[in-house]
Amino acid sequence: MTITQQWIAFRTILRREITRFTRIWVQTLIPPVITMGLYFVIFGHLIGERIGQMGGFDYMSFVVPGLVMMAVINNSYSNVVSSFFSAKFHRSIEELLVSPTPSYIILLGYVAGGVLRGLVVGGIVTFASTFFTNFIIENPWLTVFVILLTSSLFSVAGLINAIFANSFDDISIIPTFILTPLTYFGGVFYSISMLPEFWQGVSQFNPILYMVNAFRFGFLGVSDVNVNLAVSGIAGMLVVAYLFAWYLLQKGRKLRS
Repeated sequence: MTITQQWIAFRTILRREITRFTRIWVQTLIPPVITMGLYFVIFGHLIGERIGQMGGFDYMSFVVPGLVMMAVINNSYSNVVSSFFSAKFHRSIEELLVSPTPSYIILLGYVAGGVLRGLVVGGIVTFASTFFTNFIIENPWLTVFVILLTSSLFSVAGLINAIFANSFDDISIIPTFILTPLTYFGGVFYSISMLPEFWQGVSQFNPILYMVNAFRFGFLGVSDVNVNLAVSGIAGMLVVAYLFAWYLLQKGRKLRS
């Protein structure tokens, strides 16, 4: 395929992904915002008034970056895993795989759709947070870079999950039993400096901790971890996940009858 043809293929996949989640925006864009709004009210307002300051900021401002990141992670992941598995379930992905479209274009198309949905939801949640607290983003470029890396990583992870899933029940196992616990223990609602030394050490093995704190550093300028290490780690995981997903698509693992 020529570069022009590859661009057309990528644009077609991306347009389909955008159409897919915008057509049912009441189900894809509104529920995450409502959920995050409840977090703002319950954890940020009601409980936050009792907690006071954390990390030098009022509790509401402290949890905003974590809640935005949680929304981005969940929506980037769920968009790709549900879309790709549906294509796999209906056998339409086989037609795409036997076409001249390169595997990396297929991968980039699905990932770009997941990233876009994650960014849209993240932007809406950020806007909604302004009704609860005032904040100034300290480092906009780092903030955007971290959110792009994270949404890309979980979009690729969603595609990998969809490849190995054998039923619709399988695509909910990772979010329920792995993603949700890691997110809640990833420093979204608290600073790990509050934990006993042993649990601080355990928390260091949670990759979402680094994503949340790197994003919080971009927002507020504070972090519980080394930001350079966090950004490097996210980028490294993205490269590994991308290459693995590309390999699975290239080989047609569990995709071709």
